[in-house]
Amino acid sequence: MRKTAASGEAKVAGERSLLLGIGISSVGIGMYIPFSLVFFHHVTGLSLTVVGLVMTVTGLAGLAFMPLAGAAVDRYGAKRVNLVLYGIRALGFALYPFASSLAAFAAVALVTAFADRSFSVVQQSLIGEVARGAARDRLQASIRALQNAGMGAGALLVSGVLALWGTGGFTYTAWGNSLAFALAGLLVSRVRAVRAVRAGEAAATAGPPDAGYRTVLRDRPFLGLTAANFLTALGYSALSVLFPLYLSTWLTAPDSLTGAAFTVNTVLCAGIGVLVAGRVRRSGARRTRSAALGALLFAAAFVGQIVLGTLRPGRTATLIALLAIVVVYTLGELVHSPSGGALSVSAAPEAVRGRYLATYQLSYSLAGALAPSLFTALLAVDGRLPWAVLAVAALGAALALLRLERHLPAEAVHAEPPVVRRRPRTTRRGTVPTPASPA
Repeated sequence: MRKTAASGEAKVAGERSLLLGIGISSVGIGMYIPFSLVFFHHVTGLSLTVVGLVMTVTGLAGLAFMPLAGAAVDRYGAKRVNLVLYGIRALGFALYPFASSLAAFAAVALVTAFADRSFSVVQQSLIGEVARGAARDRLQASIRALQNAGMGAGALLVSGVLALWGTGGFTYTAWGNSLAFALAGLLVSRVRAVRAVRAGEAAATAGPPDAGYRTVLRDRPFLGLTAANFLTALGYSALSVLFPLYLSTWLTAPDSLTGAAFTVNTVLCAGIGVLVAGRVRRSGARRTRSAALGALLFAAAFVGQIVLGTLRPGRTATLIALLAIVVVYTLGELVHSPSGGALSVSAAPEAVRGRYLATYQLSYSLAGALAPSLFTALLAVDGRLPWAVLAVAALGAALALLRLERHLPAEAVHAEPPVVRRRPRTTRRGTVPTPASPA
């Protein structure tokens, strides 16, 4: 890595290729995620019921592969596994138009689900492999901004394709996805891993002699970090799962507000995500505290929904309040995500980083799987109840992060080594200041 003169932050070798590859793959993801059921229905010719069942089963099966992906990262390296997953996704989308039978679709969907579910584990591990210190936080913010921008561009692109070719355009979209993942893999292949390790990180990166998932399960601070992230991850599901239901059933607001909220969230994430994360990073805040701040902003947004659901003002006031709440929610996302991601990557010992991050990423997957049934059950009782549960969960996550701070490795809590200021030495000639030194 090299340092820029302006910021002093390390630049990752091949960083532009990495980010460009992620941006291109995000365009591909945006081309099918908003239309997933309809997309696969038209590409394969199978019924919506069959497509939905296969997607549910293969998606759950894909969760079982995440621990295997973590073990593969520890054995072969994140970059190699990352390239394999890009290749599997490219091949899968190239084959979808030919998977017209149930057996063929299920087989292709299962292999692709394995790659999709495992990708977040491998990508987080790759950040740990190619970057250190504050560069990890910066990469986390840049990747999230690019993912939002790319998915938005992909959704617009597929809308244009459908306008020109109708539903037959979904086949071209599948092949476009395949090409996007192949290009992304070629670009990511140019990234180089960091070889040198600072002396201060030696303890954290040294793997235990019996490295494996038992090591992760014995690491109580990291399990606590994972549990805290599960509480926050429930909040990440709120905008896509709970918000539309809450609008239509409790506030009886027009469904068009859901699209407006998603647009505000996407534009802010893509437009100011890097700026907000940079401001947090330059403030010198500890990762645990900035992640806790993000959780508190989530809690404030959820409390805002409770207040709005209690007052139920007119349509104009509701629109203004909802957009304000979405802005606060998005700021929480922008503050929490880079710090939380870098915190998990840096708290994982290098030799077993893949296994650690597979465990951590399960908190997102489990929260995403639980959210629909949990939110609908609570919403059936009272429209404000799911927001109250989310607010308590976010507050609990913030408190847990603060309590875990002293139990996590210092190089995980701090983006840069903390500076210890020693007391001045007193001599016969007066007080002589002692220069600060890194801890």
